[in-house]
Amino acid sequence: MPPKKKHKTFSDCESQGSTATIRKLVNKLDKNFKSQPPCEKTQKILSILKERHKEEIVEAALLKYYNSEELKPFQAELIKMQTHLERTGKKMIILFDGRDASGKGGTIRRVTRYMNEKRYRVEALGKPTDTQKTELHMKRYIERFPHAGEIVLFDRSWYNRAMVEPVMGFCTKEQYRRFLKKVTSYEQNFILDGGKTILLKLYFSVTKEEQAIRFERRKNDPLRQWKLSEVDLQAQDLWDEFTEKKRTLLQKSHTKQSKWWIIRSDDKHLARRETMKLILSSIKYRGRSRTLDFNIDPNVVISGSRELRIMNKQKKRYGTPLS
Repeated sequence: MPPKKKHKTFSDCESQGSTATIRKLVNKLDKNFKSQPPCEKTQKILSILKERHKEEIVEAALLKYYNSEELKPFQAELIKMQTHLERTGKKMIILFDGRDASGKGGTIRRVTRYMNEKRYRVEALGKPTDTQKTELHMKRYIERFPHAGEIVLFDRSWYNRAMVEPVMGFCTKEQYRRFLKKVTSYEQNFILDGGKTILLKLYFSVTKEEQAIRFERRKNDPLRQWKLSEVDLQAQDLWDEFTEKKRTLLQKSHTKQSKWWIIRSDDKHLARRETMKLILSSIKYRGRSRTLDFNIDPNVVISGSRELRIMNKQKKRYGTPLS
């Protein structure tokens, strides 16, 4: 007798994304479904979907709602922090670097969702122009730095020169070495100007298995296919090269004044929540909630120095770091 087919559980819905679960199940309806009025759609759903499908949709919708509600108190605190920065004239720069498909963009969207749009910018710089290639690598980033009272979030930063560019051959070995030698002094001179600027360097770290799952989802989902790039398609094959560049990155650019924070992002929701806590903990601001738990989960947010120790132990034991 064949084994009984196992129904999806709440954790299964969480692993593949609640929105994706709902969309996948509703897409099983016939093609005429979209042209029907709302009340008829509801009746159609109830008549066609099996009981287990209804349970899956309810579970996925509840998870989506729960996750959204859990973030809202922290999103409200981010507004308070933003108001403080505006009042004091301080600046904040947050770097979102890391593996492809590690959840950087989704986290940025949750962090900024309720912020005052006039007081923050998201910068995702494309390929440098021919003119920019002849200039200081940092220059085009410096031109996008925040004004007083503003937050700038870089969706990939000048640290492309330490990760993607050398692995993919977009820069020379000399350019790569020169960048690593000078980057911390650049940050000290151009950014950490007398305490007026807060710099947060976040590296989103996803496992190889989870990255493969997310790439497969991008290939098959027309709403996500635009995210696939040339680099994405080679990321799995070049996993070890990217890992070694990450280890070197931490060796050369994690300092007491300019720290890296590693965000374990296999669980997207936890990564988003803990990133918000980390941002909120980076500065004291008026009106901070006394009841909200700001303690950061040490299994999700790892200091750059701790991550480097882990990677060095892995390299010594296995011949190469794994994460």
